[in-house]
Amino acid sequence: MRVTGLAGAALLALGVAAGPAVADSSPSPSSSAGDDAPTRAGTSFRTATEIEQGQRATADGSAGDYLYWSFPADAGQRPTVQATVKLPDTHAAQTWQVDVYDGLRRRQSCQYGAQTRTAAAGTSSVELACVLRTVRAWSEPWANDPLPGTYYVRLTVLNLPTADLGLPVGTEVRVDSKDMGGAAAVDGSLSEPLVPGIAVTSQSSDEDEAEAEGGDEDGESSDSAVLSAIEPEDGWSSGWWSDRWVWTGVGAVLAALAGIGGYALTRGSGRPRGVPPGA
Repeated sequence: MRVTGLAGAALLALGVAAGPAVADSSPSPSSSAGDDAPTRAGTSFRTATEIEQGQRATADGSAGDYLYWSFPADAGQRPTVQATVKLPDTHAAQTWQVDVYDGLRRRQSCQYGAQTRTAAAGTSSVELACVLRTVRAWSEPWANDPLPGTYYVRLTVLNLPTADLGLPVGTEVRVDSKDMGGAAAVDGSLSEPLVPGIAVTSQSSDEDEAEAEGGDEDGESSDSAVLSAIEPEDGWSSGWWSDRWVWTGVGAVLAALAGIGGYALTRGSGRPRGVPPGA
């Protein structure tokens, strides 16, 4: 009975502790695009239009342009980029491609998805998709693993006949992510996410604190040095917590309970009363 009571109390405590972790590991609902959805695209990495995950961005451009958007991705997320290109009524065959780059501007490979597609002559639209690998909290310097930070989407046409150069096109881009939970957790984390201007931001914060302590009110604001103002809805994760801690605790408690139960079953009833120890 005592073993059963200990097991029940331990499992009840683990259930209370695991509740928030299970809730955190579930994917959060994506917000739909509203009136504030971006309606333009950048033409380079530095001018990329910032979009939030779950937001549908639109932009008008010309065939032959390089169109850029950027979005934040945190550790444990597996982003999916979807792009649609609306073509004019009359055009020749065109091949469109969507590429994704991380905060270090390293091209990230797609796990699956139609990253490149050819639209036959007269086709009204072409749809592209790229499912990235799961973002890791840390990786070896030589690895090309996705890391937390800003990601860039580049949409462009590869082979374009000269007659179609400059034709008007419409584009739609949407990014969603799936939370992979503790299965993608690693031992380690970056000191800062790979966000443009993050080092300048950290340094400026230290300088502002020093100026505030010294009473200098003439310091210039460094907000203009921040090149990216987007981050995940709940902020950047620290990288050390995952639901692996919960399951590790569950395993440890179950092992302890198994040891207690085994001892209770094998110790026997003890020495009979009245029998001397040496008998």
